Amino acid sequence: MKITKYFFAVLALLAFTTTQLAAQSKAGKTLNADTQKSSLVWTGKKIGGEHTGNISLSSGTLQVEKNKLVGGAFEIEMNSITNTDLTDADYNAKLVGHLKSDDFFGVEKHPKATFKITKATPIAKAGENNYQITGDLTIKGKTENITFPAAVKINGNAAEAVAKIVVDRSKFDVRYGSPSFFADLGDKAIDNEFIIDLKLITSASAK
Repeated sequence: MKITKYFFAVLALLAFTTTQLAAQSKAGKTLNADTQKSSLVWTGKKIGGEHTGNISLSSGTLQVEKNKLVGGAFEIEMNSITNTDLTDADYNAKLVGHLKSDDFFGVEKHPKATFKITKATPIAKAGENNYQITGDLTIKGKTENITFPAAVKINGNAAEAVAKIVVDRSKFDVRYGSPSFFADLGDKAIDNEFIIDLKLITSASAK
């Protein structure tokens, strides 16, 4: 009787262990972004010129399974917007203040922008890009589905993702100087599309 009980106890333990390992394998692992090493550079264009600057990543993750990207998300601190091309301090401050205002990103009411990956599809390498990323981008409380190519390198518990993301600001109610909302802007028109050059680097730890 004792041997029988012992036998079934061992079977139960093995079954439990196998289930746990299968669950862990299916779940993969989550790699946390190193916000100090990661970067986002924005570029906005208008007739006759452009402006560029930085914006900070406040948090981010990449979900990896069997050394492949399967998901992830990141959060942007909108109040961290800076400009890097204007050397005049007054003009620089004026532009940054305008970008933070309701004319553009309304950071007081909407301090965070977010992106959540809904699909990561490996693609035949075209240059360095090896994934097609699709996900939900939220700016000013509005969410739109976007797709862009990315170069993703995964090495154990470390990863790096680099992408050039083109965003149509008019879809997020960012109206100032937009030809989609205002007619006869002439040379005061500002392109609807702006570019985010993303470099997401994860730390060596995983969970």
